[in-house]
Amino acid sequence: MAKADGAPAFTMNQLAAFVAVAEAGTITAAAEKLHVSPSALSAAVTELERALQTELLRRRKAKGVSLTPTGEAVLPRARLLLHQASELEADARGEERGVSGLVRIGCYPSLAPTALPALISGFTTAHPDARLEVHENTQDRLSGGLDSGELDLAIVYDLDLDPAWRSAVLAHLSPRVVLPAGHRLAGGTEPVDLGRLREDPMVLLDAPPSARHAVACCALAGFTPDVVYRARTYETARAFVGRGLGWTLLLQRPSANVTYEGRPVVVKDVGTPVLPDVAVVVVWSPDSLLSRASRTFITHALAMARDGSLGLPRRT
Repeated sequence: MAKADGAPAFTMNQLAAFVAVAEAGTITAAAEKLHVSPSALSAAVTELERALQTELLRRRKAKGVSLTPTGEAVLPRARLLLHQASELEADARGEERGVSGLVRIGCYPSLAPTALPALISGFTTAHPDARLEVHENTQDRLSGGLDSGELDLAIVYDLDLDPAWRSAVLAHLSPRVVLPAGHRLAGGTEPVDLGRLREDPMVLLDAPPSARHAVACCALAGFTPDVVYRARTYETARAFVGRGLGWTLLLQRPSANVTYEGRPVVVKDVGTPVLPDVAVVVVWSPDSLLSRASRTFITHALAMARDGSLGLPRRT
């Protein structure tokens, strides 16, 4: 059969062979994983190289394979094409079998313990043929994953986002001060004046975009914080506060105001200055052709946000 106009000169099987060999590092290991002969796998990669008219892999006896510069460039696009082909198949079958296929979700680490457990449980119960793959990372890394096509969706704060991205709001969170239990401002129920912490040492959650947001909030109060410790995770920041090493400013608030060590912390609203709420959003690239499973995941997340079962403040 002649090649149709616009059709590539390679096949999905050849792409899959190349990706498998590149990821395994040797043709033998990839062949074992795919349950095919090494000669058949090597031939598929050779046919792909012939179709693309370029070398993708350097084969070295007893040393496995290595990617050429062209192979490095082709690999992520090959992965994306295979993923999109899998989504097409799942969407086509889904009309008869229900929602199926893989959804690759990124999530900012401080949001993951709150939002993901209920969301994953609810979605997979409602759609047992669908699969979720979760990647926790800082927002800049998640952005890169969306841009490259390695992620379908991401749950993040609406801070420093590409304005071209499409998004749906799940909740709004207010910045709150976290204090050691014995701090002079820890008593009472009244909101705190953020400016009264200008002389106190601060523990900064140094994971983009949290650090920049916290410093910007302090700037609204007229000071630059005295950062004495930087923490890469939300719970480490709270643990430092529990030890009396400083105060911090966070968006997330766990159900129990104790650290992993069992030390109490006090969470206070900010009265002055008035700090804007920050939206929690699910985002995706405007160029992404979302699968039926991804679209259903967004709808499911929004429904949980409205009924208050997402673990975040209820979206009205």
